[in-house]
Amino acid sequence: MGIIETLLLVLFAISAVLLIIVVLMQDDQGEGLGGIFGGGSTTPFGSSSGNVLTKITGVLGVIFIVSSLGMAYIHRTPEGDDVLGEARRSNTTEQTENWFENSDSEDSASSNE
Repeated sequence: MGIIETLLLVLFAISAVLLIIVVLMQDDQGEGLGGIFGGGSTTPFGSSSGNVLTKITGVLGVIFIVSSLGMAYIHRTPEGDDVLGEARRSNTTEQTENWFENSDSEDSASSNE
């Protein structure tokens, strides 16, 4: 699994950097969210033909999402690991006294010195 983790991490990092670069290279055509909902275009949801940069952005976005989901799947917590149950068990074994009784006895011991 070490090789797959490394490949996904490298793919994730490269796609993130390339995605940032490609988005910054695109020109502002004034058709952001306002252009989608009827501003500046004759089609209802904007122009369907995109230039090369918008297609590259879409492909890089898909690669970014798929690689992030792959890394999340590889690094998931094992099903046999019960973090909440273990925290509850350790909390009940450590909590033998009340917190205020413990702090009062420490304060009285330090004031007697």
